[in-house]
Amino acid sequence: MMNGTIKTLTDKGYGFIARDGEVKDLFFHSKELNGVMFDELKVGDNVSFELSDGPKGPAATNVSRA
Repeated sequence: MMNGTIKTLTDKGYGFIARDGEVKDLFFHSKELNGVMFDELKVGDNVSFELSDGPKGPAATNVSRA
């Protein structure tokens, strides 16, 4: 598992996670959340996740609050 911080949330059910030492933020979709609802997340929340290769590049899966 990796750790990061919620950087952006959209009203379309997805967002982006900032990771220490990485320039590009990591995409995540609400269907990849584990143990937390999308509308419970706030910008700045610490999360843990697994890294996967999505159709548009790296993405976060199995996202949960850290």
